[in-house]
Amino acid sequence: MESKRITVEELKRAMAADFERLVNEVAVAMNAAKDGHIIADTEELVRDANAVFREQMYAKAIGLLQEKQEAFSPSARRAAKQGSPADQSSDGQRASERE
Repeated sequence: MESKRITVEELKRAMAADFERLVNEVAVAMNAAKDGHIIADTEELVRDANAVFREQMYAKAIGLLQEKQEAFSPSARRAAKQGSPADQSSDGQRASERE
C-alpha cells in the first residue's frame, strides 16, 4: 500500500520549474514596486502568482498519485491484457444475433 503514495521528493522534482517561475515572478514584482508603494504594487501580483502555483501543485500531486494508483490497479493490468471489443467475435448467443 505504501508504494501507492507520492513522496515529498517526487513532488519537489515535479514542481521545480514551477517554483522557479513563482520566485522569479515575485522577485520581478518586488523590484518593480515604487518606493513607498511596495504592498500596493506587489500584493495582487504575488497573490495571483501564488494562486497559479497552488493550482499547478495540486494538479501535479493528483497526477502523480493517479499514476501510482493506476500502476498498481488490478483492473488497469487486466485492461491491458484484454483485447479491444472489435477483436472479439460474437458467439451468436444473443437473441438479436440469432435472427
